[in-house]
Amino acid sequence: MIVALIDSGLGLLPTAAWLRKLRPDVDLLLQLDPDGAPWGPKPEPWVIDRVVDAARTSLRRGAEVIVLPCNTASVTALEQVRAEVGPGVPVIGTVPAIKPAAAVCASVAVWATAATTASRYQADLIAKFGGEAKVIGVACHGLADAIDGGDLLAARKSIAAAAAETPDDVEGVVLGCTHYPLVIDDILAALPAGVRLFDSAQAVAAQTIRRMDALGRPRTGSGAVHVLNSGRPGELPRGAAAFESGRVLGAEL
Repeated sequence: MIVALIDSGLGLLPTAAWLRKLRPDVDLLLQLDPDGAPWGPKPEPWVIDRVVDAARTSLRRGAEVIVLPCNTASVTALEQVRAEVGPGVPVIGTVPAIKPAAAVCASVAVWATAATTASRYQADLIAKFGGEAKVIGVACHGLADAIDGGDLLAARKSIAAAAAETPDDVEGVVLGCTHYPLVIDDILAALPAGVRLFDSAQAVAAQTIRRMDALGRPRTGSGAVHVLNSGRPGELPRGAAAFESGRVLGAEL
């Protein structure tokens, strides 16, 4: 069983780590797009073409399940990818964990990219899943780019700026970009004690496994990890070393 994960950059690592932890036998195909990143500011048709083309590559490489561990890819191209690959290939998208956060916190901040924070997509999610909680968006300017570049100093500056914009009464912070769990320790350090963090990587991995098991195919993987950078075979970008990607993919999350 080969599972392909498609993201503009290192945001696929947390979901990959949970897949490795829950099903270490599964072969992973990690598709990053350093040539096209970041996806958030790009026009929707461009993003759709990029993500659908990566899905086609996944199929050619033998993927039987496709995961979009990327909020931008999920909201922009999920339905197009499903139409492209057909009903026989499960495609799992990613949604920020607003619903579980709002269920247990009276006040919630959704940390996300500037584009996502300003989007109708996030506003609709807050309206649909925010319940009785007070939910606000906080833009983390440059944080995803700093993570992709392995620039921890820039990442910490972005985190500090986001923390300063987060109201003091916030009880929970939703990590609305899949890159952010890679700097979770720095985020926790920047927030008041007791603030809870919520992200969707574990839930997406669990849903992926459910869809895999529903296919009823034997477990024949070896736990291999293959990387494509904008369609070219390679390794994880240099920035990944700053987040101990080997440890992450070893599922010591």
